Amino acid sequence: MKHFCIPFFLILLAFSAKAQQVLPYKNPQLPIEARIADLLGRMTPEEKFRQLFMVPGDLGNDSSRFDAGLFGFQTNTSEQVENAANQMLKYNPGKDIPEAVKKNNSIQHYFVEKSRLGIPVIFFDEALHGLMRSGATAFPQSIALAATFDTALMTKVSVAIAEECKAWGIRQVLSPVVNLATDVRWGRVEETYGEDPYLASQMGVAYVKSFENRGIVTTPKHFVVNHGDGGRDSYPVYLSERGMEESYFIPFKTVVKQGGARSIMTAYNSLNGRPCTQNNWLLNEKLKKEWGFRGMVISDAGATGGANVLHFTAKDYEDAGKQAIENGMDVIFQSGFGSYDLFKKPFLDGNVDATKMDSAVARVLRVKFELGLFDQPYVNTSANEINFAEHRKIAKEAALESIVLLKNDAKKILPLSGKYKSIAVIGTDAAEARLGGYSGPGNDKINILDGLKQKLGNKMEVVYSEGCGRSNAEWKFVDASCLFHPKDGKTESGLLGEYFNNIDLSGKPVLTRVDNEIKFQWTLFSPHPSINYDFFSVRWNGEIVSPLSGKFKIGVDGNDGYRLYLDEKLIIDTWNQQSYHTTLADFDFVKDKNYKIRIEYKEPSGNSWFRLVWNVGLDNKTEEKIQEAVSLAEKSDIAIVVAGIEEGEFRDRSKLNLPGKQEEMILRLAATGKPVVVVLAGGSAITMDRWIDKVNAIVDMWYPGEVGGEAVAEVLTGKYNPSGKLPITFPRTEGQLPLIYNHKPTGRGDDYSDGSGQPLFPFGYGLSYTDFEYSNAVLSKKQISATESASISFKIKNTGKFDGTEVAQLYLYDELASVVRPVKELKAFQRVFLKAGEEKEISFSLTPEMFTLLDENLKTVTEPGFFRIMIGSSSKDIRLRERIEIK
Repeated sequence: MKHFCIPFFLILLAFSAKAQQVLPYKNPQLPIEARIADLLGRMTPEEKFRQLFMVPGDLGNDSSRFDAGLFGFQTNTSEQVENAANQMLKYNPGKDIPEAVKKNNSIQHYFVEKSRLGIPVIFFDEALHGLMRSGATAFPQSIALAATFDTALMTKVSVAIAEECKAWGIRQVLSPVVNLATDVRWGRVEETYGEDPYLASQMGVAYVKSFENRGIVTTPKHFVVNHGDGGRDSYPVYLSERGMEESYFIPFKTVVKQGGARSIMTAYNSLNGRPCTQNNWLLNEKLKKEWGFRGMVISDAGATGGANVLHFTAKDYEDAGKQAIENGMDVIFQSGFGSYDLFKKPFLDGNVDATKMDSAVARVLRVKFELGLFDQPYVNTSANEINFAEHRKIAKEAALESIVLLKNDAKKILPLSGKYKSIAVIGTDAAEARLGGYSGPGNDKINILDGLKQKLGNKMEVVYSEGCGRSNAEWKFVDASCLFHPKDGKTESGLLGEYFNNIDLSGKPVLTRVDNEIKFQWTLFSPHPSINYDFFSVRWNGEIVSPLSGKFKIGVDGNDGYRLYLDEKLIIDTWNQQSYHTTLADFDFVKDKNYKIRIEYKEPSGNSWFRLVWNVGLDNKTEEKIQEAVSLAEKSDIAIVVAGIEEGEFRDRSKLNLPGKQEEMILRLAATGKPVVVVLAGGSAITMDRWIDKVNAIVDMWYPGEVGGEAVAEVLTGKYNPSGKLPITFPRTEGQLPLIYNHKPTGRGDDYSDGSGQPLFPFGYGLSYTDFEYSNAVLSKKQISATESASISFKIKNTGKFDGTEVAQLYLYDELASVVRPVKELKAFQRVFLKAGEEKEISFSLTPEMFTLLDENLKTVTEPGFFRIMIGSSSKDIRLRERIEIK
């Protein structure tokens, strides 16, 4: 038998060749779909499900090492360590960009180098109007950006935000919000681009393209409506397919098809009887099949589990997750690592449709491959230099363009003239520099007070009073330090609560526990898993101690019915009423004396709200502060009142007037006879019938960003002529809502027996310090075919004394159609700068898409007939009108 001796160098060569073999999914030369297929075939059910699970949460303070235990699973076996393949992650970034990048790369290194398959993660954050990180630029809120009617500026803003995101290592943003703000009671109007589908689409596309072109995934949200009856957040929505296609779908479809969005976030609410997270028609039939969306669908935070705890269409979290993935959602977004175990079982034991699960995983992997994370997973630390000074300039430019002048009466108080030597600036919002929802802290924020002082210098004296603020507290919560219960001859903190699964406090308590405070909002859950969420009662016993002596008010803010006893005396009884009340009663307290307290409460239908309140130690100096503001105004030449609203996520408003005593303060300031300018802070509509005729000028600044104070000061002083336009309709009263400009024609009139159906300020409205004259409308063609384009030209002249910018708006109306059409629809807009006395010729293109409609079968068609072309300064201020015929 012969023996062959293999040279040693050949052995090394063989080992080297084997080492150089690259698995297909790691080979950048292969098509992405081939890499996805190869990787999917290698993945375990555990690894697949981890790609479908998304969490916010920090991983510890030591950025130099991360182990599997930080991700919610044990590290006692190599197999468990190797299963560390999460989809997306948000974490505490650290103090600055270098520290954030270091931590980012350390975390990514773990997933790429230590997990079995080396699947990278996507780091995400919120970036609605600026990255929500310390050090990032805070731009004006989204509704303010929409008020600019300037898509070029929107692109500059979003490019700047994208650059900052890239520097921090963020590769996905949970923005923008392209929901239509069709009811201004909704607390999240500020996050939107307004009520109009076209405006929202154009702003949304500008934002999305800026990010997607720079390798950052956008997540337009919340698919698809997100507010329902009464303007309430996440309320159930029932809309026809026509209603969706003609309005709410339009911005989403546009950012997908024209913007290239690679992720979509579902809404919390249900749509036509199915949660949006489990809606096959919405996610599979519409989004993925009909629109051709190839990206990934993620839930809003906690919304997947909402199917069983809110909508009751799933029996538990496992069922909720299974239904979601099988009905078109791809990623379960939860609030923490621990939530993983609530959903995983059906995904690991094969109860989830394997084809649907693989489809979802493939969508996630496709995005990761497209981002290049498998090939270049780390943040390039040498490429994170950001020109923050330039971004700050853009933020100011956006603030300037967004400010809307709502009123400037015949006295023309604005812009402020040299005849005023002293200005009283009044209101907490003048000094707060609020940025709005989903904001980072901003950099060197400038408030209005400081902005005016900087601009006016020694020309005018600027004095300040905080005024009454946005709230008028008449009670506060009873603090835990004032509540006790006896135990073993001593007293311990809190009241002893006995909970019953009936509404008459009968029988043996199902649960007995100590509640440190009586401050509960059981609106979504019961007090305890053992207690019925919609049919229970509770009795609290113990003692209450006041830190002060005197006659004070004590009571309950919450749902009926309840009874309150002090020293065995019944002082409040609403046991048989069934509504929400704040009920207070007088009681004489002696400081540090113990009084027996008993509270009884029943909940017969769910949605419970119950808080023990009093006015002990309440320092309500509202009247004093109003008088201080009035006195300051009397000593000054003019008063500038900065008044604001309270709103935001899960903070819908049933009343749209200025909260607290701000309206009363404005009226009293106006009664001084001094000129009064009101500057409004907030992201939505405000009613003002009580005081609008009493003041000289009104300016809406929205939430103007970190440089907002400078911008507002420049507008008030005339350095910048306001040019913003309203992206939402302002109603006169809440009873008119919902109120939008592009409604369908009514069957009869649209007025009320006690008032007009017309708005306070219409969509597209906004004044200037100058006047603009429209003239000479000329159509390039009077007749066109369904496939032809035309144009309309006209002239705009600045007939006033100030240079200024006008936003010309083009609306269309189909005069005769097979289906009912809106009374007018915005189809184009253009910002035009004109010097005083200057005239320019402007033109709008009239494209075939503008004249299409959905016929009775929901097919896109162009019907022959006449269309009314309306051009003007707002949806109500139409200056020119022509007709064009489609043959």
